[in-house]
Amino acid sequence: MRIAIYGAGSLGTILGAYISKAGVAIELINRNKAHIEALKTKGAQVVGTVQFVQPIIAYTPDEMSGLYDILFLMTKQQNNHEVVEMLKSYLAPDGVLVTFQNGLPEMQIAEILGEEHVLGCTVAWGATLQSPGVCELTSEPDALSFSLGAISAHRSKHFNKVKELLELMGTVDVEENFIGTRWSKLLINASFSGMSAVLGCTFGEAAKPRASRRIVQALIKECIDVCQAGGIRIEPVQGKDIVKLLNYANPIKKAFSYFIIPIAIRKHAKLKASMLQDLEKGKQTEVDAINGAVSSYGRKVGCPTPMNDRVVEIIHSIEQGKLKPGFDNLRLF
Repeated sequence: MRIAIYGAGSLGTILGAYISKAGVAIELINRNKAHIEALKTKGAQVVGTVQFVQPIIAYTPDEMSGLYDILFLMTKQQNNHEVVEMLKSYLAPDGVLVTFQNGLPEMQIAEILGEEHVLGCTVAWGATLQSPGVCELTSEPDALSFSLGAISAHRSKHFNKVKELLELMGTVDVEENFIGTRWSKLLINASFSGMSAVLGCTFGEAAKPRASRRIVQALIKECIDVCQAGGIRIEPVQGKDIVKLLNYANPIKKAFSYFIIPIAIRKHAKLKASMLQDLEKGKQTEVDAINGAVSSYGRKVGCPTPMNDRVVEIIHSIEQGKLKPGFDNLRLF
């Protein structure tokens, strides 16, 4: 069986290092030539809450050949149509593509590959690319988990193998209500990643001050409200019912929700949003597939999302050079 991670940046490199460390052959593919060269010569260097170095197979997309049974997709969504069309020619006839992307990407990918060739996976941990070949794991070791699901009524023949591979790094929850799992991750990304990018800080730093925490709380509430309006049941995250913990309909429950936000994110407090990392590198972000997805679904179900709308506006302004990430942006809310 041939397995590869396409778009192996910080998350993909660490996942690949764990899988390779367990003795399973896996190939890492990335357009970043300096990163690939470092992986080839020095191995995958994992730092942060876990530290180890693992020799790894790595190369750029132009070096791809043959067919793959399992492809883990970890690129940004901006060029998904072109990327998936290209990967289609490298996927074995019974192969499967597992998307780890933010937002709700499965349906678009299924239109190209067919539902039976698509699995979705969300991760409840974070990482940062420190330098070529060096990736920092920013979540605690006991918080490394995945949620895996299929959009087809019939799971791929490789479903169990994908689950086994992910279990080499952390726990895997198989989700029957995968759309609800997707919204669990989208809720976290829209609120904490969105504010991390707007403020130029970590998740924990966004959750601590009163002013920014209130906006995080409002972003969470909007996600819950649009799901309730659309009949979507948000799944628990790492065994915690986030709707029960963070939703509110009265002042007492709202105060409890506000109080618990820093506690709820404490194991991931050091996370730095990938959107913020993109902004720091002068790249376009995935905000339209994250906060923008909340806003889009809110319009569909008739549920206002003013806070998510504003996050999208601010991040686009930062992309255009009109603003910079920083706590000064709180005034824009």
